Amino acid sequence: MNAWDQIKQHLESKVSVEAYQNWILRTGFLGQENGVLRVSVPDHVTKDWLEQDYAAHIRVAVSNMALPIESVAYELASGQPRYTALRHDAQDGEEFSPASQLNPKFSFENFVVGSCNQFAHAAAQAVAATPSRSYNPLFIYGGVGMGKTHLLHAIGRALLRNYATMRIVYTSSERFMNEMISCIKTDRMPLFHRHYRSADVLLIDDIQILAGKERTQEEFFHTFNELYDHQKQIVVSSDSAPKSTPGLVERLRSRFEWGLMVDIQPPDLETKMAILDKKSESEGVDLPEDVRVFIATKTRNNVRELEGALVKLLAYSSVTGARINLPMAQQVLKHLNQNQEKRMSIDSIVRATAEHFQMQPSQLKQKSNERKITYPRQIAMYLAKELTRSSLPEIGRAFGGKHHTTVLHSVQKIDHLRAHDQDLNRTIHTITDAIR
Repeated sequence: MNAWDQIKQHLESKVSVEAYQNWILRTGFLGQENGVLRVSVPDHVTKDWLEQDYAAHIRVAVSNMALPIESVAYELASGQPRYTALRHDAQDGEEFSPASQLNPKFSFENFVVGSCNQFAHAAAQAVAATPSRSYNPLFIYGGVGMGKTHLLHAIGRALLRNYATMRIVYTSSERFMNEMISCIKTDRMPLFHRHYRSADVLLIDDIQILAGKERTQEEFFHTFNELYDHQKQIVVSSDSAPKSTPGLVERLRSRFEWGLMVDIQPPDLETKMAILDKKSESEGVDLPEDVRVFIATKTRNNVRELEGALVKLLAYSSVTGARINLPMAQQVLKHLNQNQEKRMSIDSIVRATAEHFQMQPSQLKQKSNERKITYPRQIAMYLAKELTRSSLPEIGRAFGGKHHTTVLHSVQKIDHLRAHDQDLNRTIHTITDAIR
């Protein structure tokens, strides 16, 4: 790993996800000689932010890793469009291109569609096919790591491919705010207005970041009006619906509700499996069935967490040469179990299991051998063993004083059935997601 990649890895753990994606992700190593580290940057704005706001973080990284670096020189990447973002030295009439702002990995082709995101995906494709005619504005909301950013980039890339002359601007809310502040300080607000208000399509990510920031919301309000009045397409993403976003001014909230609002739900088991299949296929890896089930059931509601788990597993296999199998996955991804243990108890597992099977929690603790009770109880015992740190005797006591050998039999039986029973896997996944 070269010196800049080491520094990027350090910065990724020190700054927010948004900051890393905006200012660090798209930089690259150019060379290193005589104590000078040469780094490529996509635009002047990124260069300025690295030199001014992240210089201290970079110095700490160099010091901690004892890298032989005395200074860092940032250079515009060759082959990039000349104007890739709002530049400090841009002049009147100069053009902007969004090409370097859009991640080529985020396309409609590699977006896995399931019942959780089908509507949002269809709406995004409609906007990409006929901007300003289908849904304007399009407001996509959902939890962290659900694929909102992927859809925004996919829209942008599809539009670039289908409408070569269209002016497309993609930005995050953080970048919008930071560029506005920078332009106010340097008396360049006309340039800021021209950049955003002359767009044919504005794609803005994580609008919830503007909550409580009245001056920035006012600026975005006027930008929104200008674009909307001229029938330009606006696509916005957020972690929550407009009415559920505190600190959002009412006039912005009402405008977001003018168009179509679509939400992305947490992925179900089938969608998680499909994501793992597509990701592993792109990496040229054949993922064993039991490993797929393990990762899909241990990651709860977050696609980013799901993909991160797979990346970690593939990296470990690549570095050590170890074959990917279930014991190895359980060891490498043991943090997934630890995360679940923190928020789950036997009582919560019993309640969720009983609710799924339309029973009373007390029925799972009865001394009964009827299958309608024993089967759900075995599943609940299995989950208690998997998701908590409770011992077999402790689990037995929680289920009406069952002997620990009974608990062990239940755990082993469910574990064996899961290897080939997809309906059981789906049931376990559904119950796990319902535990609270």
